[in-house]
Amino acid sequence: MYAPDDPTRYQEVLVSPMYLAGSNGTGEAGFAPVAHWPHQYLDEGPCQLLVTSPDQRIRIGWFGDDFELWKISAAEDAFSAPRWTATFNHVTPAEMVAGLTAALVQDYDEAIASDTPGRFLTGPTVPWRDTVRPLTDAGWNLDGAAELGTVEIIAPDDQAGILIDRRGYGSDRTTVELWAGPPGWGTRAEATFTARTPSHLIAATAAVMAKSTPVVRERHQVDRRMQHLVTMTPVASATPIAEAQVSRAPTPLDVRRTAVTQAVHRAARAPRTAADLRVMAAQSRSTGAAQKWTGHPAPATAARLPANSPTPRRGR
Repeated sequence: MYAPDDPTRYQEVLVSPMYLAGSNGTGEAGFAPVAHWPHQYLDEGPCQLLVTSPDQRIRIGWFGDDFELWKISAAEDAFSAPRWTATFNHVTPAEMVAGLTAALVQDYDEAIASDTPGRFLTGPTVPWRDTVRPLTDAGWNLDGAAELGTVEIIAPDDQAGILIDRRGYGSDRTTVELWAGPPGWGTRAEATFTARTPSHLIAATAAVMAKSTPVVRERHQVDRRMQHLVTMTPVASATPIAEAQVSRAPTPLDVRRTAVTQAVHRAARAPRTAADLRVMAAQSRSTGAAQKWTGHPAPATAARLPANSPTPRRGR
């Protein structure tokens, strides 16, 4: 742990690989593609912010105090049960979530323009290779030791992968899990997709993992147990080229340049509440969206894990 007076605690660093950077405790990057969609701020229940497509067929829920931080689903209409669901745990970088939310926005816009149901309801394609192509194209390799009935593609550093489990039956016949980091609730990022999730949406999420672009974090946001697995370069010493390569989704560096900066850092040194998380989720916007920030406290820099939260499902 960093001492409260450690001057490097809140230093901003470029972290790579991105999939090991963890969460910065906010939904900024994940919500950025859907900043223009309707937002509902919920005071009751575990879901603190619900963002939906204008027709409510696509739903993006933020569960700021839960182990599964994000729950994203799509249905045939606003009243139907979800056709598929994707969940992202509290360690998953929001930049990965943005890969899915950006693809959903594109699908939705195309559906409205063409007056069709939308690709986000098409279901998976038959060849599993379509799902993992962004990873194999980036040099990730098939794991020959995967269990019978499963397919697993592993990153070159052995610290991330995608697991396709084809051993189920019926509507649960196939599930897909993207994972990164060593086993442990503070170190393992997990994104799980149910059987009927369209392959191109999983591929869009995986494509973000395959990128070498670093992301910005405050130094204390990178778990101590992960620091030997990542490269951290102080933002202040980064070259202009390196800075230009950073994802332009909102980052702590971008937030600092806004009027809410002081609130973010004051809150970082104070006890956090679920209300804090709700407010920051509500303030999630893309850099280019013309939104007004409020003066409410910022959210916790890491979502809290309830005492009865499940342990990670899988380890290597």
